[in-house]
Amino acid sequence: MLLLNFSHPLTNEQRTQIETLAAAAIDDIRTIPVQINQDEPLDQQIITIVNAAGLSSEELQTSTLLINPPGYAPAAFALLAELHGRIGHFPTLIRLKPQKGVITTYEVAELLNLQEIRDTARIKRHEN
Repeated sequence: MLLLNFSHPLTNEQRTQIETLAAAAIDDIRTIPVQINQDEPLDQQIITIVNAAGLSSEELQTSTLLINPPGYAPAAFALLAELHGRIGHFPTLIRLKPQKGVITTYEVAELLNLQEIRDTARIKRHEN
């Protein structure tokens, strides 16, 4: 499994949690920095960010991808649209949540299969 990390570096504990939830080993993690310039168009910045992952069109379409999205919501939405266009479906996302305690740390809450969520919602579109 190839993990594209568009957020903070993942800890060893988070990596273990991801592998447990995915029931698969992480073969490679590519951390791609996301720094958005508010004075520039977002879509072009996202294209540059996705290109920085260094994956060919074929690799994007054939790899088992897991995405840790950026925390900035507009960038995350644009990233999902760009990835959907390139890979032909929605990827699976990592959702982190803060752990309780004196020091703020984050654990992996779940893996979200966005394509499955989309497909389920599509069925509901014709209900009612």
